Amino acid sequence: MIDEPALAGRSAVARLLTELAYDVLDEPVPVLSAPYRLTCTLESVAFSTDQAEFVRSRLWPCPPKLVTSASHRVTWVDSEGVTNVAHSGSLGPTVPIVAREATLVLWARLRADSRLAERADAVDPVQADLLAQVTTDKVPAEILRTGVDAAARVLTQHAYLAGTTPYDEPAGFAEALRDSGIFNTVAGTWHWGLQASTYRRGLIPVQLVCFGGRMTYSADSVAALREMKETRIEAARASDDSDPSAAQYVVLGSGEQPRCLAHAPHSVDGRRVSLVTQVANSFVDAFTRLLKVVTVDVEDAEETSSADGQGEVFEVPDMTCQHCIRTITEAVGEFGVAPPEFDLETKRVVARFGSAEVREQSFAAIRARGYTVVPLAR
Repeated sequence: MIDEPALAGRSAVARLLTELAYDVLDEPVPVLSAPYRLTCTLESVAFSTDQAEFVRSRLWPCPPKLVTSASHRVTWVDSEGVTNVAHSGSLGPTVPIVAREATLVLWARLRADSRLAERADAVDPVQADLLAQVTTDKVPAEILRTGVDAAARVLTQHAYLAGTTPYDEPAGFAEALRDSGIFNTVAGTWHWGLQASTYRRGLIPVQLVCFGGRMTYSADSVAALREMKETRIEAARASDDSDPSAAQYVVLGSGEQPRCLAHAPHSVDGRRVSLVTQVANSFVDAFTRLLKVVTVDVEDAEETSSADGQGEVFEVPDMTCQHCIRTITEAVGEFGVAPPEFDLETKRVVARFGSAEVREQSFAAIRARGYTVVPLAR
């Protein structure tokens, strides 16, 4: 039986988000004009046994031939001092590193915009309750932050495929991705959770077709994405999964496909606005301008000694949202660890482990869920 109020709630929240942020990204986002350098380490990667098992168990029924692995794992500290881990392909580490810098710039814009803050403060209790029911991140600004982060992932992941396109430099590839509507395609066709889980593993489950200066998904890719969605919906309906995204699948009508809340356009203040399009345009603009001022240096990876087994502070560079927090909390909770403290901006987690063994078991459980753990000395 379809929960009509829940469906109406998703529609209402989608419109609310548009009304809150429809003009926030109208103007070009300021970026640093002074050149600066960032240093990273690269590690060659190949399609691993763990990735193959992930494709078999979590991406079914996606054909393995549609899945592309990144060529390198990239580790670096961004301009705000936060450790990051991502992957790169033929365009090199510049794409994920500058994508992160563009994300930071857009996040700063969201924090500083008084219109967004005032509108968010004016959200009434009924609207706030709808947000809590429909979204993983409950606060409007956090929802938009997650959307910006998703745009960075779209660029970074699709850059694994750049070698199959005519674009051999980051700016041209990013602009072609935007002009081809790929950001919107991801929002409308990927199932919830697919981007985060594949991004952490350096995978992308689609292939690109280029024609006339435009990029599209291959017919096989479109069919596989739809089958993966339908499989995920059926599994959610057949289980008692407490994951909020699974609960959202359950209320979908027959034949209805889940889409990002920011995907559908809405009329606000006499304008037809798609938040996904706005975020994509602003992100690519910031990315291409930052390419002119950011230099990426590559250094050899250094051997690092293992951290103190009783350390309580660690970083999870690929942690981005409340869903990540819940997943990590559940992972360490399996070993009797109390819910940790999280800071999504610095990517730091503070947890109290009963012993070195529990600590290592907890880290292994977090990694098994696709996240990176970076221990820090106390």
